Amino acid sequence: MACAFQLMDVSLHYSEKDLLNHVNLTISDGDRIGVVGRNGAGKSTLLRLLAGAEEPDLGEVSVRRNLSIAYLPQTPLLRDDDTITQAALAYLPARPGEIAEAAAFEAQTILTQLGFTDLNTKVGTLSGGQRMRVALAGVLCRESDVLLLDEPTNHIDLDMAQWLEDRLMARRGTLIVVTHDRYLLERAFNRILNVGGGRVESYQTNYSGYLEERAQREEMEAATLRKNKSLYRKELAWIRRGAQARSTKAKGRIDRFDALTEAIREAPPEEALAMKSVASRLGKKIIAWEHLNVAIGGKTLLKDFSYTLLRDDRVGIIGGNGAGKTTLLRTLCGEIPAESGTIEIGDTVKIGYFTQHCPKLDPDTRIIDAVRDVAVHVYTPDGDLSASQMAEAFLFPSGMQYQKVSSLSGGEMRRLYLLRILMAAPNVLILDEPTNDLDLETLNVLEDYLDSFQGAIIAVSHDRYFLDRITQHLFAFENGSMVPYIGGYQSYLDAHQDETQSRPKSEKTAEKPTVGRSKQDYSLKFTFKEQRDFDTIEETIAGLEEKLEALAKDLDANSSDYSKVSAIMQEQEETQQKLDEAMDRWMYLQDKFEQIQAAKS
Repeated sequence: MACAFQLMDVSLHYSEKDLLNHVNLTISDGDRIGVVGRNGAGKSTLLRLLAGAEEPDLGEVSVRRNLSIAYLPQTPLLRDDDTITQAALAYLPARPGEIAEAAAFEAQTILTQLGFTDLNTKVGTLSGGQRMRVALAGVLCRESDVLLLDEPTNHIDLDMAQWLEDRLMARRGTLIVVTHDRYLLERAFNRILNVGGGRVESYQTNYSGYLEERAQREEMEAATLRKNKSLYRKELAWIRRGAQARSTKAKGRIDRFDALTEAIREAPPEEALAMKSVASRLGKKIIAWEHLNVAIGGKTLLKDFSYTLLRDDRVGIIGGNGAGKTTLLRTLCGEIPAESGTIEIGDTVKIGYFTQHCPKLDPDTRIIDAVRDVAVHVYTPDGDLSASQMAEAFLFPSGMQYQKVSSLSGGEMRRLYLLRILMAAPNVLILDEPTNDLDLETLNVLEDYLDSFQGAIIAVSHDRYFLDRITQHLFAFENGSMVPYIGGYQSYLDAHQDETQSRPKSEKTAEKPTVGRSKQDYSLKFTFKEQRDFDTIEETIAGLEEKLEALAKDLDANSSDYSKVSAIMQEQEETQQKLDEAMDRWMYLQDKFEQIQAAKS
């Protein structure tokens, strides 16, 4: 396969930080690459080098001749006076022989699919997220050999994220995408690049394979280091006994000792992000709202929404861009008044509101001062921690804490903003697109933190994995009403699919069941598929458990036959996986059954 890009001994430095240090990398035509790494590690820089938007300090970036490249940065530049159609068409130069009408039709089709209704809207009236979608239409409406996308799923809703995933999976040509969308990483790519520590590590696999291979690499490196340390101790003892350096043999051992000394020099371990739980005491009454109508600018976005938030609730809110998700959160936080209805907040409730956009800080403020402005110390399960210690836990080491906030990347600013919110020790978290601009490691630890958070959580997110991992049930904006679904995002998709399959095409969509704790009138029930699974799931589990027992006996009986043992172990693994999935399904169905019974009573 022909080579599209080649990085030869490339180095790039920002201030005193080595983003890329003598990197060698080859990218072939047709590669489908997901780029991962910590915030500030150099992912966006790598894309700019490939796009020709930046030059390395040392080394060379070789690009195949006549290679057409479409590049979408995180903050695309568009002309304010253009309509969105003009801006999309102008984003890339026309290709030789292109039919202008066909390109315009494709641009307008994609803009419509991305949620735009008025194609003559001026770019100057758009939000940052809408500008991103216009630029996305621009890079997709014209054919190119290489597509470079930097966090394309930021600021788009769930349906659009699924649409983009389908489009990228169907696309031919070279694809290189920086993203933290774990479902996209798993499904759309066959190669992962991990950027960090000045290096670019390549993994010829999808995201789950990358996680497995990276863990294996780290284990091998640790084993090699342990072996070298053992040899080092022996050589050290020999050197101390007094080597006769005049002999050839002694000189060889001294050289070997020097080589081992260099080999066991450990790089400083990567700091792990450790989010400490600092929630305040929460009373019995949390937040309750009745017959809530939400509006902005005189336009009603949500009607007659009632709900009582419980202490351990994990609520996800989904809906299209502009549906009113952020407006609802701002109303619950008291930032804007409700159009009608009531909101009651308990006396002990302390809300931490994580907004989509970080509030502006004085660029000359030091990082440590930005933390101390909220609290000088906080109480955690590990005891009292100072602002400096909390900053270190959030990957702002002591040497960095006295830098100005203007030196931080977008992801680092989001991490600082999250730290400032948690320093205030909230017991109710309201999160508006919390996954935007956070790297995968920070996301994983944030999700672990939310798992153990001693309070209620309401989260608006377009991150499908995050919703599946965190939420116990969802509310979806549908035609100005909130429709509840039990479970995460996949359960929401399953409910829609089941409804579509089980109803005649001519039948209108009936009102969806609501969650048992909602105060609205509702009729909670199983879908057709859920009822069928509920009736048979226990029999299925019993059958799988019996099969595992039989396989264990087969394994003992054939322990001397390697080929049979291997086949039985493979079947055991597959059966265990099916059993785990069945148990998860049983727990979900049992929970919903209890909700149904509670609703009936």
